Amino acid sequence: MDWNFTDTWIVVTGALCALACALPGCFLVLRKMSMMGDAISHAVLPGLALAFLFTGSRESLPMFLGAAVTGVLTALFTQWINRFANVDRGAAMGVVFTTLFAIGLVLIVRAADHVDLDPGCVLYGSLEFSAPIVPGEVPRAAIVNGAVLLLNIAVIALLYKELRLSAFDPALADTLGFSSNLLHYLLMTLVAVTTVAAFESVGSIIVIAMLIVPAATAQLVTRRLLPMLLVASAVAVLSAVLGHLGALTVPPLFGFSGTTTSGMMAFAAGLIFTVAWLVSLMPRRRGAAEGHRPGDLAAGP
Repeated sequence: MDWNFTDTWIVVTGALCALACALPGCFLVLRKMSMMGDAISHAVLPGLALAFLFTGSRESLPMFLGAAVTGVLTALFTQWINRFANVDRGAAMGVVFTTLFAIGLVLIVRAADHVDLDPGCVLYGSLEFSAPIVPGEVPRAAIVNGAVLLLNIAVIALLYKELRLSAFDPALADTLGFSSNLLHYLLMTLVAVTTVAAFESVGSIIVIAMLIVPAATAQLVTRRLLPMLLVASAVAVLSAVLGHLGALTVPPLFGFSGTTTSGMMAFAAGLIFTVAWLVSLMPRRRGAAEGHRPGDLAAGP
């Protein structure tokens, strides 16, 4: 296996993307809103199409702003339908993101079908093509994902107590003067911006794994928020490293030339989750063998 600066940048970009996704993903998991990332990642397509129609350009900033606005609107529409139409949140997500995704497809086909749009890149990104060709260059995807990572860290650090309280007890947060609705929309904005930033690197499908799997793995390991954020971050970085190593070494073992790093990152994250899940079953089995009920173990400190 030959390793060069291109491989290093692929891993760095993938790690920054996974880290940026893992932090807000922890709050999605705690709020039982794991599929909101899925809804937002699919609903950004009309934002991309409208940004091109209004600007006539495929520059990154208009595309980013258009997709981010659409992502935030997805969260708003889902919340409104859930609250005012008395529709289950999961059903509201399905209604909103499929409708917006369909509108995006119509816009792309009818008005912007001459835009180069690789379906493969939409699904699993183009992480390998984000690496620089010339040594010393910093890939744009690394800058974008790094900036979003810093934004997520800053918001979580500044509003840590408020976000923690609203995640576990929204009613208490409102009682203490912290608007749970405002914090909810702030979190959805972070998820939308993060999803759009990760879109180019890992696509609209793999980004769901980056949002949810590290956070779900961390939840198996700890029940405290700060350790959960740290464990999810460690899983995200490990997934990026193992994913690229796996993309380079595993396919030749089966006679294939290679595969995508983003797909192997999601696979690596799934393997780590499986290991954590199997390890978490051991105390339950031991407790059952000693005659304890599952609730007795959960009631400990």
